[in-house]
Amino acid sequence: MKILVTGAKGFVGKNLCAQLNNIKDGKARNYAIRIEDVFEYDIDSSLEELDRYCRQADFVFNLAGVNRPENPEDFRKGNFGFASELLAALKKHGNACPVMLSSSIQATLIGRYAGHPYGESKHAGEELFFNYANETGAKVLVYRFPNLFGKWCRPNYNSAVATFCNNIANDLPIQVNDPSVELELLYIDDLVDEMILALSGNEHRCEFDGVETVLCSDGRYCAVPVSHKVTLGEIVEMLNRFKTMPQTLTVPDLTSGGFEKKLYSTYLSYLPKEKMSYDLKMNIDDRGSFTEIIRTASAGQMSVNISKPGITKGQHWHNTKNEKFVVVKGHGLIQLRKEGTDEVLNFEVSGDRIQVIEMIPGYTHNIVNLSDTEDLVTIMWCNEPFDLNRPDTYFDPVE
Repeated sequence: MKILVTGAKGFVGKNLCAQLNNIKDGKARNYAIRIEDVFEYDIDSSLEELDRYCRQADFVFNLAGVNRPENPEDFRKGNFGFASELLAALKKHGNACPVMLSSSIQATLIGRYAGHPYGESKHAGEELFFNYANETGAKVLVYRFPNLFGKWCRPNYNSAVATFCNNIANDLPIQVNDPSVELELLYIDDLVDEMILALSGNEHRCEFDGVETVLCSDGRYCAVPVSHKVTLGEIVEMLNRFKTMPQTLTVPDLTSGGFEKKLYSTYLSYLPKEKMSYDLKMNIDDRGSFTEIIRTASAGQMSVNISKPGITKGQHWHNTKNEKFVVVKGHGLIQLRKEGTDEVLNFEVSGDRIQVIEMIPGYTHNIVNLSDTEDLVTIMWCNEPFDLNRPDTYFDPVE
């Protein structure tokens, strides 16, 4: 399959082309489709290239458009005029391949979107594509996208999320006039996944009830089936929490498919070099060190423990707290004994064999470095972050 992407250097185009090329080059093996070529067309491409691409393409993603021209009349030129050139080139070569159009929810032309030149130009482009489908029999997929966000989105342009992420990550001021304003947001990876489904003829169809998307199998329009409605205030609150993560070590809610997970990935993509690394607090004594790496609200904390040669650490038990120890370097012994009994369970561990040893509630436990020369390095997961006011830790030697 040969695919033409117009607007290839824009936010959506760059993300889509990257994934299409991953598939083409065999780097994304979880897709059944095969891609032979990805033709990337943008404002610096020639009309000769467009003509050649339109002759060869098996599928066209038309993402080219104008968002913020200097003159309002340029909306129609950029959003309607180029689309006309594209469709004319396809007709010239008798190429009735499927064509996707990137439109906007503003094309509904109702409510706060009424009468805006951008929405009007997008609506005109939609009708142009529908007429083209009627004339040629080509399959047309018209998507009305809400606000988009994700990596590589240009800040201070047409995305409040991109601006907020960039400014907060780079210690720049932001302005929020009304925190209660709600946005419908579509994540770039969800959009790209839908585009790849469309290549296989598995696009999602819809109609519109005002500005609300109503999925239906025979809809005139197409839609990405997942989006998120979030207020400006909620977005800013999350971003400010993300910013403090190097101090709190608390990672956000990473629930699969959740908005906070997607926003956190987006935020990280705007970090400057000097914030891409940060020091952790090492608790050091004559036995070695203990360093917390991350903590979570619902999945505990992760730490790294270093024991010097011959050192024994632990010698305590917990009521509810439980841990998993993974030795990644050195040679050691982990011992457990159930409280109230004499039987000691011994687990010899080594960085040469990566395995998990469970620290079970009600069992006192320790970890012994058996080497005379080498540090013992252990990754430790605990089901809850340490709470000084409720440590749930009770000293009792294993032996």
